[in-house]
Amino acid sequence: MLTLALIISIASFAAAQNSGFEATNLVSDIQGIAERVDSNLVNPWGIVASPSNTIWIADNGTGVSTLYSPSGAKFPPGNPLVVTIPASALSTEAGNPTGIVFNSTGGFVITENNLSGPSFFIFVNEDGAISGWNPQVALDHAVRVLDHGRREAIYKGAALGMTNGGARLYVTNFHDGTVEVYDQNFARIHGANKFVDSTLPNGFAPFGIANINGSIYVTYAKQDADAEDDVPGPGHGFVNVFDTQGNFIKRLISRTELNSPWGLALAPNNFGAFGGALLVGNFGNGRINAFDLNTGAFLGRLSQRDGQPLGFDGL
Repeated sequence: MLTLALIISIASFAAAQNSGFEATNLVSDIQGIAERVDSNLVNPWGIVASPSNTIWIADNGTGVSTLYSPSGAKFPPGNPLVVTIPASALSTEAGNPTGIVFNSTGGFVITENNLSGPSFFIFVNEDGAISGWNPQVALDHAVRVLDHGRREAIYKGAALGMTNGGARLYVTNFHDGTVEVYDQNFARIHGANKFVDSTLPNGFAPFGIANINGSIYVTYAKQDADAEDDVPGPGHGFVNVFDTQGNFIKRLISRTELNSPWGLALAPNNFGAFGGALLVGNFGNGRINAFDLNTGAFLGRLSQRDGQPLGFDGL
């Protein structure tokens, strides 16, 4: 989501004194901006860590996924892996992944050249394609499983969750204003009241999504006239909470400090004054705000030690 693409590490200082945060630029596609350079890291969206703590990035601008160590070094050392993400069959360009999830279940199987295996990572694209990756099936590329480009699906985010019926893949379709749900066979599940908020204002659509403590948190951004991209602006955003069946639990945050919110993360307990808070990254203004995970109360924004808010253009 950045023209100037960065992987950024944020550390808190003197938590007891609440003296702020410092951001370290680990990787960029621009020389001289960060500690390391990677030309594949263009317009990165989703980020996820594998059980081995390898960081996987969905690089929307180059149609690949790049891997890094926690320090920002390309991974594996000496022979870094770059995974190509397939585009929709209707697209004349490279894939444009946004959401990425790690899958530890035996489901979401992909097949290519008579080889099959569960997707270890699943990617969703703005062009409507959904793909999975398993190194025993194809090491250097993901395998396209679903292609909804013909119905103009625009996928902006993805999450996984567990139900009594098995694992579920949740995908935000910004164009249609829906959260699509798929079972572990990549079959879509339809049903009444799934991820519906009857009080949501017209013109807002699911944007970001995350599984936090077993509940599905969904952010909403304002659609442009073509329902393809968000319209940034103060108060342009909501955050809702659902169970893994798609039942509405509550509206957690309405407008306030939101501005095309996309990123969601649960802060660790040692994260200074915001330990245990819900961190929400605004695509619209690049700010990261903290909210009470249960009440949605605004707790403050991440700021530097000099008191100036941390801001990342196109966060």
